[in-house]
Amino acid sequence: MIRRLVPDDAEELARLLSANRAFLAPYSPERPDEFLTVDVQRERLVAAEHLFGIIDEGTLAGTIALSNVVRDAFQSASLGYWIDSERNGRGLATRGVAAMVELAFGELGLHRLEAATLVDNIASIRVLEKNRFARIGIAPHYLRIAGEWRDHVLFQRTVED
Repeated sequence: MIRRLVPDDAEELARLLSANRAFLAPYSPERPDEFLTVDVQRERLVAAEHLFGIIDEGTLAGTIALSNVVRDAFQSASLGYWIDSERNGRGLATRGVAAMVELAFGELGLHRLEAATLVDNIASIRVLEKNRFARIGIAPHYLRIAGEWRDHVLFQRTVED
């Protein structure tokens, strides 16, 4: 369902991101055109510690990542994901999040995951709710999306949940 992405995945990732640029635009920070190149994606994959592909029938269908990993007493990370527009609505994000939760709380030994989504992104809210993430509040002007500072709903899940 998910697998760690490696530099050899850069071409497929760049192609998928390019194909989904318009679809992802209302939900994602603005990116320069260079972001969609194979070279930039290869650099991202070399640098990324916790960037995984969501795999559908052997092909890359989106990504799921942990960022802002904090160890010591916190043992927490932020979760982000997206799915190819042509595969949307088939449960891939829900299953991908479930697999990442298992990895985060198992192999990585984390205690808490946080996720944020736009207040009107009902599909993403459902993905998190299906994975037993609890709504913890609204973060006003949380992230700049499509040129505007947008409010997000914050969710968390702990290993005890």
